[in-house]
Amino acid sequence: QVQLVESGGGLVQAGDSLRLSCTASGRTFSSYGMGWFRQAPEKAREFVAAISGRSGTTNYQDSVKGRFTISRDNAKNTVYLQMNSLEPEDTAVYFCAVDYHGLAGRSSVMYEYWGQGTQVTVSS
Repeated sequence: QVQLVESGGGLVQAGDSLRLSCTASGRTFSSYGMGWFRQAPEKAREFVAAISGRSGTTNYQDSVKGRFTISRDNAKNTVYLQMNSLEPEDTAVYFCAVDYHGLAGRSSVMYEYWGQGTQVTVSS
């Protein structure tokens, strides 16, 4: 069982930045693939970014490339999502998730454990 706790969400204006954090329990965090997903009201959950275990290969949704950066600190069991140049369309609840197989996949079905989510609201 892996527990995930997200933090760092909030209310910001368009063009601002936020950094989300997700801290995981577990002794083998460095081997986990970690993903960030988001869900806006009345919309399906969508992939945002992911980082693989071991090699740290990253994967991004096209709409966030160049604005968002995913990174990890294995010593702290934490994955980050640095979000710059935020747009109102980025407003959503952001979730982090664990892939035991260590991949950086785009599909939510690849992820076994999920955090409770953190709200990000971007005003225009």
